[in-house]
Amino acid sequence: QVQLVESGGGSVQVGGSLKLSCAASGYIFSTCRVGWYRQAPGKERELVSTIHDGSTAYVDSVKGRFTISQDNAKNTLYLQMNNMKIEDTAVYYCAAPKTCILGLLLTRNYWGQGTQVTVSS
Repeated sequence: QVQLVESGGGSVQVGGSLKLSCAASGYIFSTCRVGWYRQAPGKERELVSTIHDGSTAYVDSVKGRFTISQDNAKNTLYLQMNNMKIEDTAVYYCAAPKTCILGLLLTRNYWGQGTQVTVSS
């Protein structure tokens, strides 16, 4: 049984930093491209960043501010968020594809429970 457990969310002021973690059991993160999504109130879930074999990708709105990484020994995924903005407020989810070759798909991912991130002025 696959379990993804996020931690590290919370409240921060504009310009502040947070680091999210996602520990996996029953799934080897290094096997496939995995990543982080977020969902703000009233908005669709958005893919924020992905990583696989050292190759990373980011949505334009977080480039230069967020850094995704993984520790294969700990089978843990991270998202370092710096210079945070109010529009970063959302529930953040780590995700891993159920079928590696298909990649991350909203309808075919394993999901963590989500962690709330709130940025205030």
